[in-house]
Amino acid sequence: MKVSIKDLAVNMDLGNTGVTLDVYDTDGTFLGDLRIGKAKIEWCKGKTRQGNGVTVSWKDLIGWFESD
Repeated sequence: MKVSIKDLAVNMDLGNTGVTLDVYDTDGTFLGDLRIGKAKIEWCKGKTRQGNGVTVSWKDLIGWFESD
């Protein structure tokens, strides 16, 4: 699976380590990290370290989005 970041007119492929997003609620409370990689997505709730979070493959995530 190829994953790219599209920002304005710049296209950039993700490297092997992917990209990590810090996720906060509307009050500014840190909820966790969302790591987006080539093969999977990982949610690390709170201060959970990378590799210890909940992972899902791109195929499974897309299937979930497209399910009724």
